[in-house]
Amino acid sequence: MNGLSTVLIVVGLFLLGGIYSFIKQEMPKSLIVLLSIGAAMCLTAGILRLEVWN
Repeated sequence: MNGLSTVLIVVGLFLLGGIYSFIKQEMPKSLIVLLSIGAAMCLTAGILRLEVWN
């Protein structure tokens, strides 16, 4: 696991926590969807950059 993949996974998990918080605060759905897309992209990029796929 290199540094960039670790950072991307941590940021993705942080954004997932933000999604949970925004849902609890009843924030606008468009903001939650935008945050969800960012979290999914960060987690996907972090997982795909792992060195186990080589």
